[in-house]
Amino acid sequence: LHGDLVEEVYMEIPPGFGTDQTVGKVCRLKKSLYGLKQSPRAWFDRFRRAMIGMGYQQINADHTVFFRRSGGHITMLAVYVDDMIITGDDEKEIAQLKVRLGKEFEVKDLGLLRYFLGIEIARGAEGIVLSQRKYALNLLKETGMLGCKPATTPIDQKFKLGAEAGEPVDRDRYQRLVGRLIYLYHTRPDIFFAVSVVSRYMHDPRKGHMDAVYQILRYLKNAPEKGLIFRKNEHMSIEGYCDSDWASCADDRRSTSGYCISSLLGFMLAKL
Repeated sequence: LHGDLVEEVYMEIPPGFGTDQTVGKVCRLKKSLYGLKQSPRAWFDRFRRAMIGMGYQQINADHTVFFRRSGGHITMLAVYVDDMIITGDDEKEIAQLKVRLGKEFEVKDLGLLRYFLGIEIARGAEGIVLSQRKYALNLLKETGMLGCKPATTPIDQKFKLGAEAGEPVDRDRYQRLVGRLIYLYHTRPDIFFAVSVVSRYMHDPRKGHMDAVYQILRYLKNAPEKGLIFRKNEHMSIEGYCDSDWASCADDRRSTSGYCISSLLGFMLAKL
């Protein structure tokens, strides 16, 4: 992760390395070190140049994803700091990419993807299942809700949350809980709407808002293993659904809209 520095950066002599010859002197860095503001940018720039040198292109919508087309086949690589996922339908190119990465960086092939950034991946006859079971259970354990009574819905059907919902609560705790729920709905679209409602009040949370968060946690207790299943199929159709509840917000009378897109693979909620 030590990228190449463009700027001149100096640092003091590290403790234990000082001698009579280093008195009044500093070190000039040749590579970025962990903790520097430039480190993430320098590392990714080095990685990007290496991938482009291998014939890959960046996706404009997400610069951390690279792809290469060859003879009707495609190979893709996604990177998060120093963790990489390689996928595609060109097995020869995937093998060559691993060899080239090994020459450029110190890498380790961990085999088929099973766990990445809190998301568990399972493969079966029907397709691929993504879930965050471990993440959800850890969240329930940390909040003391592991033994709570499960709820059947993530939010009351006739909820009426507003800015004035009781006494103020700990804002840091509220923001931390909602932030973790926001990451959880990557594989749990069933809690998407409920989380979007409680996230409206992160600046000034009240008791009623915290109660709504606990309702979501109780719902997770009901089925923490739920996730998305990407089924095998041969169609190329895209289906979209949308809905809205007009002027439902109790604060500004604005509408809330929702949508769901099902693409090539298709998805649905599933239990592992």
